[in-house]
Amino acid sequence: MSEFSVTPTPNSLHGIIRVPADKSITHRALMLTPLLQGETRIENFLDSETTRATLNCVRAMGADIQEIDSNTLRVNGRGLHSLQEPRDVLWCLGSGTTIRLLSGICAGQHFLSVLDGTPALKRRPMGRIVEPLKQMGATILARDNDRFPPLVFRGGNLRGIEYALPVASAQVKSAILLAGLFADSPTTVHEPAPSRDHTERMLRAFGVDVSRLTEHSVRVSPPQRLETGDWRLEIPADFSSAAFFIVAALLVKNSELRLENVGLNFGRTGLLDALTRMGAEFEIQNPREENGEPIGDIVVTSAELRATNVGGGEVPRMIDEFPIFAIAATQAHGETRVRGAQELRIKESDRVVTVAQELRKMGAQIEEQEDGFVIAGPTKLRGARVNAHNDHRMAMSLAIAGLIADGETIIEGWECVADSFPYFSTALENAGYAR
Repeated sequence: MSEFSVTPTPNSLHGIIRVPADKSITHRALMLTPLLQGETRIENFLDSETTRATLNCVRAMGADIQEIDSNTLRVNGRGLHSLQEPRDVLWCLGSGTTIRLLSGICAGQHFLSVLDGTPALKRRPMGRIVEPLKQMGATILARDNDRFPPLVFRGGNLRGIEYALPVASAQVKSAILLAGLFADSPTTVHEPAPSRDHTERMLRAFGVDVSRLTEHSVRVSPPQRLETGDWRLEIPADFSSAAFFIVAALLVKNSELRLENVGLNFGRTGLLDALTRMGAEFEIQNPREENGEPIGDIVVTSAELRATNVGGGEVPRMIDEFPIFAIAATQAHGETRVRGAQELRIKESDRVVTVAQELRKMGAQIEEQEDGFVIAGPTKLRGARVNAHNDHRMAMSLAIAGLIADGETIIEGWECVADSFPYFSTALENAGYAR
């Protein structure tokens, strides 16, 4: 287990930062481009442990993907029905995105496939995936009454369904829509609140008929085949990775950072809305759209923050940012409340428990709730020995907390940052961090 040490920075943070490519979009590109007919060049893909898991899984099903350089792939797509039965278990490591989205694709294949992963992944519930895919006609076996991995699929002969998600989840929605590519009729998904729509945007870019029926409902019509021809797909920078530097610039006095080419999908930017209510100001420069995804540069400067409440439809739009949001809340004036975020309990760690446990070590005033937490601030944090709980977002959030804490903060289990941001410490130094 590796450690990372952080001390308060004597400098303000300044400069231009390029964070890694978007993990969510990288996963989807790796799964969908082999189903095209023709060559796709994926540029600026995220090369991390979890995206490698997806890459290895689709290769095991016959995908022809070649690595041109450290962040460029060439995919020779062979068509919608080109996947083959894997010879071994599809190993998803600890990636919930890999196992859940691949479940939708495997459900549509006329062969046997088994998806499994690390002990941590085996604890992540899959019932919300299994139920709708079974309704579509797939045969699926799983542990503990079909609730936990490994997942065993005998797919094919799917039928389109209309399905209402009990909880807004982009991963569950995406699994159903991907299975819908192989169904005999359209598939409609209703959400209680909008979630990130990377899958829908990429499918549209590849010529699939994806209709937004209402703000909360989407329908996919099964294509005879996906688009043919040569494609260039550049992955934008990951908003969730940018979030750490957004909060760092807000909290370290006299700072200003520019984060380039960041994906600004509405389903991902709930953190900006919450922080704006807290008194932060953001400037979006060079706004544009590439392959259906909005992109721009985020300019952020330090600010005094005040408390806010987060709940309802905002939760799925910032579900991955709550650990770093909690750091911001410790420095806000007043009491910040998060409600309706039960999904935090089934992420890489139980983020309600781990956020509260580790921030208390640093002196934060935080109270756990069944569906969120309450944080009183501002509180002067103190350096401490803390643990990442094998959760990359916890590790990096604690590093940002260390920038404004008194004394040294030592983060145990630092190696998990390789899941999404392998060069985080270098990026921090490039932003002006100095011991």
